[in-house]
Amino acid sequence: MLRFLAFRLSRSLLTLVLVVTFAFVVLRLSGDPALIIMSPDAPPEAVAAFRRSWGLDDPLWMQYLRYFTAILHGDLGNSMRDGRSAIALVGERIPATLALTLPALALKLGLGIPAGIYAALHRNSFADRAVMLLAVAGFTVPSFVLGLLLVLVFAVQLGWLPSGGQDTWMHAILPVITLGMGGAAVLARFTRSAMLEVLGQPYMRTALAKGVPWHVAVRRHALPNAAIPTVTIVGFMVGSLLAGAVVVESVFSWPGVGRLLVVAVANRDLAVVQCILLLVAATMITANLVVDLLYGVLDPRLRMGAREAA
Repeated sequence: MLRFLAFRLSRSLLTLVLVVTFAFVVLRLSGDPALIIMSPDAPPEAVAAFRRSWGLDDPLWMQYLRYFTAILHGDLGNSMRDGRSAIALVGERIPATLALTLPALALKLGLGIPAGIYAALHRNSFADRAVMLLAVAGFTVPSFVLGLLLVLVFAVQLGWLPSGGQDTWMHAILPVITLGMGGAAVLARFTRSAMLEVLGQPYMRTALAKGVPWHVAVRRHALPNAAIPTVTIVGFMVGSLLAGAVVVESVFSWPGVGRLLVVAVANRDLAVVQCILLLVAATMITANLVVDLLYGVLDPRLRMGAREAA
């Protein structure tokens, strides 16, 4: 087990290094921040002074070495717009993003998983077809289209809810629904497929042949085994909590990390973009690591394999 954890941790660290390197190179090649942040009428001397003050006139390898060394010391740089710490700017937006993504995650889990289980247990019924129809619709409709449709109906036509902003809890209803419906549709489809595969396994038929009641066989055998592939999808959703709201935050003018990322990319605010990408990568990697550990809890065969490998 220790060898397994060491391998996963080393792979996670390598992934973080690759993400940092990729983000650094792509952002430097995508355009000169000095030409975007400075006024178009700024004299060449001012532009050159800006590049020199931020170290943009140094060779790329020197900039990367300086940036990577700063990360190792916990310094993710300062915003080129106002000079504030990138960590402070991102940290201010995280609560607003979590105020959307955590309720949306609860909506995904509370709606998608039960719907998928119910559809699988009533295969080929009207309820099954209805759930899958709604799941396909929720999966295929882009989030910005769903968001604009909800604004048109509930904010413009009916006037029940605000169309954007963050003043009251009612401002979060439409963005949470927009974020949650697509994920619920994905979970419903995956949960149904996993349940159908498990229900057709020999051990289910054996349990029923031994006289185990149907609901007991489903609870003891089907649900734990069907949870293994579903956990993968849930882990991905948890890992994408910070990055998954980029479009929705832009549609509803929600002041979160996603909207900050859009603004920072448009302004070539390198430190802020790199800080957000590093935070998102760390969240995804941590979620995947937790999912790997949960596999060992849900599947005894993995625990036995880990003991044999040790």
